[in-house]
Amino acid sequence: MYSKEVVKFMATNAVVTHPRDLALAGPLGSLDAYVQAVNAIPVLEPAEERALAHRFRDQHDLEAARELVLGHLRFVVHIARGYTGYGLPLGDLIQEGNVGLMKAVKRFDPGVGVRLVSFAVHWIRAEIHEFVLRNWRLVRVATTKAQRKLFFNLRRAKTGLGWLSRDETEAIARDLGVPAGDVTEMEQRLAGQDLAFDPLPDADDEGPVSPALYLPAPDADPAATLEADDWQERAADRLHAALEDLDARSREIVQARWATEQKATLQELASRFGISAERVRQIEQQALRQLRGALTA
Repeated sequence: MYSKEVVKFMATNAVVTHPRDLALAGPLGSLDAYVQAVNAIPVLEPAEERALAHRFRDQHDLEAARELVLGHLRFVVHIARGYTGYGLPLGDLIQEGNVGLMKAVKRFDPGVGVRLVSFAVHWIRAEIHEFVLRNWRLVRVATTKAQRKLFFNLRRAKTGLGWLSRDETEAIARDLGVPAGDVTEMEQRLAGQDLAFDPLPDADDEGPVSPALYLPAPDADPAATLEADDWQERAADRLHAALEDLDARSREIVQARWATEQKATLQELASRFGISAERVRQIEQQALRQLRGALTA
């Protein structure tokens, strides 16, 4: 991005003295001003481009690399505009494309005999593709190479807004070299939308159903409910039977200690039965072990 002073200078002068003037300028707050600035940078001539590339490769001249990048920023803007249909900010797309351009400049070999713009297109598109896939949805819709190809080509291949017919699906699959099932699956993914896991407070009944509503309630299984009720009923029966098997003193101690709101103390029970408090505790523990054994049997 470049400062407002530089943009004003370019608006009143037909030729920019040197791309370095723009590179050293401060940031702009407007995307339109940035686009205007990069479009004002002269396109490098083939001989100038080769000379800069040799300087960077052979002498590690970073100033040469900077001028190569500046001379091709307009091409990044042009490529990024082709991805605005995915609902992502153009400024972010341009920024990712600039990263791809810098990677291309780093790997460019001027001895091959091709222009830098031809070599850089792959790197610019690759960075933009990765950015779109990361940010288009919360969950990535394309992970394999075939899915990525479908993601960026399916919408362009469709001739209408409706669902593809069987013949159209097979034709697209042949053109892209992927199975017809993958085309149908990607079409369904593209037609979907992100949903909040929990229902929104103001959500109406006609909107999409929240995933949380698909989860079963803990008490929704009739078999589990019946099993739990049966276990409770049988456990109560076994408890009553186990209490009947205790001797009268043990049963009275357990009931006084565990079956009333105001539990009796060991000392109170010791006075009632004429034994020590320690003996009461021993009888209680023995009776509880007998009850637990009856319940878990």
